[in-house]
Amino acid sequence: MADAAAYRAVGTLYNALMTALVLGLVTRRGEATAREYVFRHFRRQHLEKFLPGLQKLGLADEPDAPACALYHYHSNALGGVKTGYLRESDTKAWVRYPPPRWIWRGTAIAAVPHSVSAAMLHGWHGHNGVSLNNPGLGFVCTGMTVDGMPGLEGYYFDYGRPLKEEERVRFAYGTEAMPRVDWTAQPKLETASWPEERRLKTFRAYALEYVRTMLPTLQELLGPADTVKELGRVARLVGLQFHEETARDMDLPTDVERGDLQSARDFGRWLASILAASGEDIEISERSGVVVVRSQGWLAARDLTLEKPLLAFDAWNELWLGAAAAHDRFLKVETVRGFGRRGWEIAWRIAPR
Repeated sequence: MADAAAYRAVGTLYNALMTALVLGLVTRRGEATAREYVFRHFRRQHLEKFLPGLQKLGLADEPDAPACALYHYHSNALGGVKTGYLRESDTKAWVRYPPPRWIWRGTAIAAVPHSVSAAMLHGWHGHNGVSLNNPGLGFVCTGMTVDGMPGLEGYYFDYGRPLKEEERVRFAYGTEAMPRVDWTAQPKLETASWPEERRLKTFRAYALEYVRTMLPTLQELLGPADTVKELGRVARLVGLQFHEETARDMDLPTDVERGDLQSARDFGRWLASILAASGEDIEISERSGVVVVRSQGWLAARDLTLEKPLLAFDAWNELWLGAAAAHDRFLKVETVRGFGRRGWEIAWRIAPR
């Protein structure tokens, strides 16, 4: 089993990558582009995950409004995101995401426009009724944290009549608020009894899905070349910013600045541990003063249809190159990537300068 700290690092890095990408789009491409990206990202996830998830969570026989709210409650809880749930009736059920918001970690939330946060609701929550063949099901948002309110909250409501597209998500600030929730009496899944490894792998998968959705969505929106520019830029920054935090949690050295073989070994251990915790098939070796981390396959891109997969890889890889520079700016890291008989074949060669 991978170390628990490595699993936590996967969540930390990919959480930060999603946030950084959206903020980068806001500042470099404008609010409208960021809003469109978030909408497409969550619509893609919805279409892939929502109906199968209802079955897996045992919610398919629930009335539509409570089933939708419970889906968000349980699926986010599996990913380590604090969420509240309240069922008022068969036609009205609340879901609430209290602060701190997982997706807008730390002070990043101050730079997220209302429309960009709302795009998540339009992309996912507003489409639930369509996916369930219930044209009368909509979502009413009564508050978002990005607007200074104590959480993102709202309720699914079955109006009993077909809704126009613009009615599927409605904002009703100041008119209603989610009633008090008894946190000790919230619904529970069987996950409480799962072995630690299974819970950590579920946490890992939650974060990894953001990357798996990010790559094709961004390529479709910006094109492969601009995806490398935007995603590669923020991936490198995330690696630079979060290497120290994750390495310390894994009891590995940071800020080494020796450029020697032991430093290369230390970074190789960090990289191999995190990639293994991500589910990649990893081998680490050393030959002629060079540490080599090999990956047979690329789990983050498994089954994805990418227009330019090598360019998508290069963007993702900036995360690890940024981390290497933060660990020891006097190391040399060379990435060799391509397709072999068994699919993706990747190697990071880490050497003293």
